[in-house]
Amino acid sequence: MIDFSQFNVLVVDDVPLNTMLVEKMLARFTFRIRKAGNGQLAMEEIAKEKPNLILLDLLMPVMDGFEVLQKVRENPETEKIRIVVLSALNSNEDIIKAYQLGANDFITKPIVMEKLINTVATQLQLCDK
Repeated sequence: MIDFSQFNVLVVDDVPLNTMLVEKMLARFTFRIRKAGNGQLAMEEIAKEKPNLILLDLLMPVMDGFEVLQKVRENPETEKIRIVVLSALNSNEDIIKAYQLGANDFITKPIVMEKLINTVATQLQLCDK
């Protein structure tokens, strides 16, 4: 069994209720959860301490999730961070764009708890520690 306490996860969403719901859904894990309310704040958090996994909304003010994906993947220091998109955007074009920019997985909102838990567990197991 994997020891999740060694991981830190950054949840990026501009809607505090969404962040709270994700935190509650992931409460069974022992990893540390950090939060950012938009893409610019997410980039600042990533610069402070590189997360193992980013749970990333796409529709946000200041800097959207697509731009965060692009910036994280362009930087050799952060390019290997696992990123799961959590978004209400569910058109094929948006999903394909997210994968093309480097998303490791994509979960559409509303989020199904078991899907989130299984995806997070899988992505953390694939992390470069």
